[in-house]
Amino acid sequence: MNAHDSEKVVGTLVAEGYAQVETPEAAELVLYNTCSIRDKAEQKVFNRLQNFKREGGKGKTIGVLGCVAQQEGEKLFERAPWVSLVAGSASYANLGQMLVQLETGDRRVTGLSFDRAEAFDTPFTRRDNPHRAYLTIIEGCDKSCAYCVVPFTRGPERSRTAESVMAEARGLVEKGYTEVQLLGQNVNSYRDPSPAGWDFATVLARVAEIPGMRRVRYTTSHPRDFVRGIVDAMDANPAICDHIHLPVQSGSSRVLAAMDRLYTRDEYLRRIEWIKSARRRYSLTTDIIVGFPGETEADFEETLTLLDEVQYDSLFSFKYSERPNTAALAMGDRISEEEKQRRLVIVMEKQRAIQIRRNAEMIGTIQEVHVEGRHRALEQWIGRTSCNRTLNFSYPEADEKDMVGTYLPVRVTRAGPNSLVGERVFVV
Repeated sequence: MNAHDSEKVVGTLVAEGYAQVETPEAAELVLYNTCSIRDKAEQKVFNRLQNFKREGGKGKTIGVLGCVAQQEGEKLFERAPWVSLVAGSASYANLGQMLVQLETGDRRVTGLSFDRAEAFDTPFTRRDNPHRAYLTIIEGCDKSCAYCVVPFTRGPERSRTAESVMAEARGLVEKGYTEVQLLGQNVNSYRDPSPAGWDFATVLARVAEIPGMRRVRYTTSHPRDFVRGIVDAMDANPAICDHIHLPVQSGSSRVLAAMDRLYTRDEYLRRIEWIKSARRRYSLTTDIIVGFPGETEADFEETLTLLDEVQYDSLFSFKYSERPNTAALAMGDRISEEEKQRRLVIVMEKQRAIQIRRNAEMIGTIQEVHVEGRHRALEQWIGRTSCNRTLNFSYPEADEKDMVGTYLPVRVTRAGPNSLVGERVFVV
């Protein structure tokens, strides 16, 4: 989602007559697109701002965009006085106007509105990949997870009309894109605001039915809004990829209640059962937070048993990180950093063993890969399967300009914890 935000920013500025340069040193305008989902990401922003000022930022216009900008607001000018522009993601369409304000003499300009009438998507987007495109269908979040800063940095949920989503998706196919990824903080919370009233399952299916669309992905889903109809839509549309990312955060119903996640362990597992009983085999991935305030050893053990029960194909695991404006800040019974690190290592080691087994099950199968590039040092092509695994394969006779963006059958011959290795299959 942040990568697509950067595409929107670049596209908007190029449309305004700006030209992108290769290095910060060559730029007159430097914009930092930021994330504040964890404290570590936020601290990186201020470290980079400080380093850039010290290493050659003098005389340049510097702006901070995204979640840290929205979170800090005008306080960011106090922490980094050399910054001139602070703008959240809802204001990217107005970047040109804000820069005009700076050019006409304003020293500090902000764009921090969450006005529902303001379009969160931009009319101009520069696509970094010529074959795979991101498409935002919903922005913001109406949930109130106790640990999460997103509702404060992205604002309330605002869904695009189904008509505008379909028009952009058809336009992408006409331009040669064959894979589209639908984006939203809670993408499956999508609700068409027009009289058509499509839900997420409907818009997912309709995008997949566009002639010429080879693959459709989506991220990120909230379990509360993951309904059976989504699995039915995926089963019925082969263009929808065999991958579902369904963040659970904890395997303990007690911790889930403290997190205000709006579902129990059993309710989450009911959704997993829908997926595992589907006609197609889907790759399952998730997010895990360890060390949430009050998480006991028994609660943590329930997360480990959940990993055993579900058998995720991969996961993102994090230590709980304090975020401003969140309910968890007032909770007692804090977990020490040392204990959070211990739990994180245990989760990662268990998941690594699961992934080794899961990937080994794919040896001998033939997977369709979307070729993304070439690893020159290994003399291998890099592709991605429908189930979102990286599959490297040899095909030395091929020419790069003819390979990237194509879809090829590859037989899996080896498997590691994080990727697969295979060989090109020639079908008569």
